[in-house]
Amino acid sequence: MSDSLNLSPAHQLPHDVSGASVRPPRAKGEPRFPDGPRADPAGSHFERRIRSFQPRRSRVTTGQADALQRLWPQWGLDIDGQRVLDLAELFGNDRPVVLEIGFGMGEATARMAAADPDTNILAVDVHTPGQGNLLSLADRGGLANVRVGNGDAIILLREMLTPDSLDGLRVYFPDPWPKKRHHKRRLIQPEFLTLAAARLRPGAVVHCATDWEPYAEQMLEVLTAHPGFENTRADGGFAPRPGFRPLTRFEGQGLDKGHVVNDLLFRRVPHGDQQP
Repeated sequence: MSDSLNLSPAHQLPHDVSGASVRPPRAKGEPRFPDGPRADPAGSHFERRIRSFQPRRSRVTTGQADALQRLWPQWGLDIDGQRVLDLAELFGNDRPVVLEIGFGMGEATARMAAADPDTNILAVDVHTPGQGNLLSLADRGGLANVRVGNGDAIILLREMLTPDSLDGLRVYFPDPWPKKRHHKRRLIQPEFLTLAAARLRPGAVVHCATDWEPYAEQMLEVLTAHPGFENTRADGGFAPRPGFRPLTRFEGQGLDKGHVVNDLLFRRVPHGDQQP
């Protein structure tokens, strides 16, 4: 992938003796990554509302910073809500597109992209180190079917995607917001599913996974009740982890501690079959 990049001198950073890029000190008010993801792409253009995510501040490694600076202009997307995306133009082809919301450090995303090169993955997160890490993994693996979105997935779905434009939705290990007073912040809610249903083609699969059992029960309840989706399981319950979803390091640590991971696979019903 990196062989196709034509970097201007402005994109080329000095290197230390090990070959790693070295970034000069940043002046006050200067963007963290001038050619990378913006800190708040949607700004104040949209209403303030309860969000299902909380941006985390953590250290960006030299390699992640280098990937953000080099690759973001070509493979990154700031979710500003100011335009409607042409997904075929974004990916350079008309292959099916799956939206992944919340990808952590991107290891599972990269492995799924490598295993299924005929499916495009639009992976969205607000965690800058994870964005840089996924770009780096995609670059090293030659994964031309990955694009990295920065910002609020709700704004992406509502403002920037057209009806029936997605062939799948993946939500793996979202924040469970375990305290009862925070349950309203959970992503998988009836309103979110209605928005997602409007962007998913009939037959598209919504795949959720969580290791927080009370949240898994809520997911199952709201997905089962929603008229736009049907459970792929004949028994109406949880699904075993499908082979295409890799076992992540985070998940493995949870399993070692006795956590129970539940997968849910629901299919978007044909529009004519949807009950009011």
